[in-house]
Amino acid sequence: MDATHDAWAGPTVGDLGELVVLDRIVRRLPSGSPILGPGDDCAVVAAPDGRVVVTTDMMVHGPDFRWAWSSPEDVGWKAAATNLSDVAAMGAVPTGLLIALAAPQDTPVAVLESFADGVGLAVDALAPGCGVVGGDLSTSGTFTVSVTAFGDLEGRSPVVRSGARVGDVLAVSGELGPAARGLSRLFRDGVDEQGEPSHRATVASGADADPDVLRQRRPVPPIADGPLAAGAGATAMLDLSDGLAIDAGRLARASRVTLELDESAPLDEVALHGGEDHGLLATFPAEAALPGGFRRIGTVRARADVDLVRGGVPVPTTGWDPYADWDGAAG
Repeated sequence: MDATHDAWAGPTVGDLGELVVLDRIVRRLPSGSPILGPGDDCAVVAAPDGRVVVTTDMMVHGPDFRWAWSSPEDVGWKAAATNLSDVAAMGAVPTGLLIALAAPQDTPVAVLESFADGVGLAVDALAPGCGVVGGDLSTSGTFTVSVTAFGDLEGRSPVVRSGARVGDVLAVSGELGPAARGLSRLFRDGVDEQGEPSHRATVASGADADPDVLRQRRPVPPIADGPLAAGAGATAMLDLSDGLAIDAGRLARASRVTLELDESAPLDEVALHGGEDHGLLATFPAEAALPGGFRRIGTVRARADVDLVRGGVPVPTTGWDPYADWDGAAG
């Protein structure tokens, strides 16, 4: 990268060693209320419902974020938010996170501290009461984050992708499109003359202050709407991580239905095929009142030979695919 964020200075993880680095990270993280938190071989968390919702997700420098475009705090926020959203998509309340980090030896410790601050900010804003209950540190040539999140169903049935029924209303909660618009802006205005991601170009072009770029860096998934949807009788739900169209296709195939988008729904190409907003897509019985921020965008139809249609025309169920879309050109 051609410019640094404030965290890219000071002693490195190689200078201080694992124990010191771990102590400096843990003290910055929200603890939540586990029975036993960080410090032992395992954490112990309560499971009052008798069931535990578990998910995991990785973020790797290059395909998932670029230091030229995101601060360590941004990356910490995004790592937490994306996992919290998956828990919410099951209708559960997030209760704990495990975070594993692999960083190059020359990574300044301040980068990991700033990352931890970002995790804390996201948890406090999106899932108060959740905490980081443990994790692991390692070294790697590529900065890599792996987060495992836990959730409590609070006595409700999990809302799965396969439960949509003919006649249900298709609804979405959260933003659609800004993260993809922000990424497009970065690839257009946040690169140097050779087309490489550049922090200097990002700031000089004004992209750094673009609200869409902020949403790319720090998505704000509607976490509270997941449990609300479950309580309102949602029949199916999933997190919109890769784009509305591709994720709607997953729900349609799992439920063996066809989803018909309302022609009047305000869905442009970016809203349909852009990803990383981490909204929630759900189906509800036709008579149900849509809870929280959910708004209608379509209807569940009997299974045809297509997953998603609008105005009688098939909608391509395309979006982000890390194997198809990643070309290895890291910034």
